[in-house]
Amino acid sequence: MEPLLLEKKEKLYAIIREMGGCVVGFSGGVDSTFLYAVAREVLGDRGIAVTITSEIHPEWELEEAREVALHIGGKHRILEAKALEIPGLAENPENRCYVCKKAIAEELWKIAREEGVPCVVDGGNLDDRGDYRPGRQAAVEAGIRSPLEEAGLAKDDIRQLSREMNLPTWNKPSYACLISRFPYGVYLTPEKMRKVALAEDYLREMGLRTVRVRFHDDVARLELGEEEYARVVHELREAVVEKVKKAGFAYVALDLQGYRTGAMNEVLEKAA
Repeated sequence: MEPLLLEKKEKLYAIIREMGGCVVGFSGGVDSTFLYAVAREVLGDRGIAVTITSEIHPEWELEEAREVALHIGGKHRILEAKALEIPGLAENPENRCYVCKKAIAEELWKIAREEGVPCVVDGGNLDDRGDYRPGRQAAVEAGIRSPLEEAGLAKDDIRQLSREMNLPTWNKPSYACLISRFPYGVYLTPEKMRKVALAEDYLREMGLRTVRVRFHDDVARLELGEEEYARVVHELREAVVEKVKKAGFAYVALDLQGYRTGAMNEVLEKAA
């Protein structure tokens, strides 16, 4: 291991050890899985994973979180939420992540108090500073810490350390909740969520790993990774169109820019 990465790892372990106990917001993704694995190693049963499930999360995400938590061991709690009933969230404002994170933070702190641990942590890392993330502001205001960021760990660092720990998520594609598929201002409903989730489920079943179905009324705009893009164009075009239309869309468009984080924030950048 490179000396700099080892230094970051040791700093992370020291941060977690100093906490003495924490609730980890656990989605089963790369970052939160690594963070929970470290918390479990350092704190034992005082490192507790909590997964939020609601209509803005696909069912497969919860199942994968359960499997990964079982792999790591320890206490894993599931919190069922009605995200679209959070006041103001269904209206889908530009600070939607702030509205959602603020409400979820309150629930995580309730669990922390129930479990008798002093801290709530999330999987925010150094790379998260580069995008528009109002949810991060809500977390800071709520007193939620991001130990990975505090230790100076970026995404590539976390993947490398996860691989060394034999975590099954080390090469897992990044993922975000289903609300991120919608342009700001589009009113959110459970039916629209299911429509997007179903389309993405179909594409995942076809072996496409890095894929986003962006909702534009009757149009599904597909963002794909480079490998997925080539497969869709040359091998799977007709099948993809059929499946996405089956999910309820009238038209299927392929975004030539491909997948990128925070695509729906690009309109905010233009307006600024």
